[in-house]
Amino acid sequence: MNRFRTRVSLFSQAMKNSITISELQTQIADHADLQLVDVRSAGEYAAGHVPGAINIPLEQLAARRADLKTGPVAILCQSGRRAQMACDQLREIRPDLMKVEGGTQAWAASGHPLVSSTSSAWALERQVRLIAGILVLAGTILATVSAPGWIYLAMFVGAGLTFAGATNVCAMASLLAVMPWNRTKASGCATDVRSREVTA
Repeated sequence: MNRFRTRVSLFSQAMKNSITISELQTQIADHADLQLVDVRSAGEYAAGHVPGAINIPLEQLAARRADLKTGPVAILCQSGRRAQMACDQLREIRPDLMKVEGGTQAWAASGHPLVSSTSSAWALERQVRLIAGILVLAGTILATVSAPGWIYLAMFVGAGLTFAGATNVCAMASLLAVMPWNRTKASGCATDVRSREVTA
């Protein structure tokens, strides 16, 4: 029974600390010291983030707790899931953290501008997933309808992704990073603010 009450209490606290986009705008207007923290990856952040937000990827959050201000802090990600994970992770020491419902996606869908530091609207991780998926699909189809040897293409991509996951070194991401559409904009264009829809 006590365990159930504890879970209900934690759920109530989490719901209490969730704010909508309109409530976030009010917080920004009323609290000049409000800190916005985007817990997405660096690539997602560069592709488009809420103006004024700083980037602390979720996997770095525990080690960078000192970067959080002592005042009001709003946590956001792409759609809210990772922001909730971040709030849960730090709830014992920072129960005041606010999760922004809908995240960056909801912000953009409401017609608000995003700041981008790259020419591409797609995060690097998403580009890797797309190309890897196409190569695996192509290798599998060609191995089925053409020559069985094409299956090695799918195996090669799978091995590369496994290596990337184990070592945090991704050759495909490194290659894509130097492509013109992924290069950091020159100074003067580095704070390109534009309104556009953000997709997961």
